[in-house]
Amino acid sequence: MTPAIEQLKKCAIKFDILSYEHDINNTNYGLEAVEKLNLNSAQVFKTLVLETSEQQLIVAVTPVTQQVNLKQLAKLCAVKKVMMADPQKVQASTGYILGGVSPFGQKKRLKTYIHSSALEFKAIYVSAGKRGLEVTLTTEDLARLTQATFGTF
Repeated sequence: MTPAIEQLKKCAIKFDILSYEHDINNTNYGLEAVEKLNLNSAQVFKTLVLETSEQQLIVAVTPVTQQVNLKQLAKLCAVKKVMMADPQKVQASTGYILGGVSPFGQKKRLKTYIHSSALEFKAIYVSAGKRGLEVTLTTEDLARLTQATFGTF
């Protein structure tokens, strides 16, 4: 049981767990989940941790098929710039390793931004806190649990 799943249970959030055998040679974790679980790629979201120019860590939950537009995300965050965070900082802050970062159940709650395309779906898939493990939950529950801001980035 991951911290993400424990938090979902503790908060009485309705969710489903999907698992697959992670290929250790595959570093495109989100698309691997799409392929192995036969999911609609537009509904599968990756959890990225970025660092602002003010050295604050933030979370971006974005479709696995898209790259984050760093300038648009910085504008949404009202900072000069954002960049991908160092993997060691990500693990220290969230408790998760890359490819298994969940938007919830993190050691330290980080300001979270969800790509507005998530609003097109009743439910989306995000990491359950471990490579090869996904959860599906409503977009509203995800936003409420993470106190997220929606935006296009």
